[in-house]
Amino acid sequence: MAAKKSKLKGVNILLAVTGGVAAYKAVDLASKLTSAGAVVNTIMTAGACRFVQPKSFEAVTARPVNTSLWDSTAGYEISHISAADTADIVVVAPATANIIAKVAGGICDDLVSTVLCACWQKPILFAPAMNDKMWSNPAVKWNTEALKNMGFEMVGPEKGRLACGTDGTGRMSEPVDILARIEKLAAKTKK
Repeated sequence: MAAKKSKLKGVNILLAVTGGVAAYKAVDLASKLTSAGAVVNTIMTAGACRFVQPKSFEAVTARPVNTSLWDSTAGYEISHISAADTADIVVVAPATANIIAKVAGGICDDLVSTVLCACWQKPILFAPAMNDKMWSNPAVKWNTEALKNMGFEMVGPEKGRLACGTDGTGRMSEPVDILARIEKLAAKTKK
C-alpha cells in the first residue's frame, strides 16, 4: 500500500510562539508539522523564551529560530519582512491576550507583532490560550472579533484544566487539532 501523501509537503509554515504556559505544546506542533513535510520557521517573543527555549524548536524543525527584530539574517534582509514573504501560512500558538490585542490594534513592538502586521494578507491561524477570566474579558472578546473580521481564523480555545488549576475555557487546542486546521488552510490556499 502506498504511503498517504502529506497535505503539508513543502508548505512554508511560520510558527509564532508567544508567552503563555501553553508554549510547550507549540514544540509538539512544530514537530508534527515537520513530520508532515512542512518547512517550519519559528519566531518567538521574549515571554515565550521564558517558557521554552528556542533550541527546542531548532531541534524538532532543523531550522534557526528568531527571537528579536535585531537578529541578523543571512543576506542581511529585513528579518520581519523576509519571514512574512516566505510564509504560506502563519500560525500563532499560543495566542495570548496580549498578542491578540496587539494585532487587533496594529501594535508592532517586537518581532512577532511586527511580522504579523507585515503578513496580514496571508492565511493566519490563531490558537488562543489564557485563563478563562481573561478569555471572557470583553476587551479580549472584542479583539478576537476584530481579528475574525480581518479574515484571520481561530482554533479554540478549549474547555479543560488550566495552568492555574481551575477548569474553564482557555486551554490551547491540542497540536493534532491545530494541525488538522492547518491542513484545511493549506488545501484552501493551493486552489
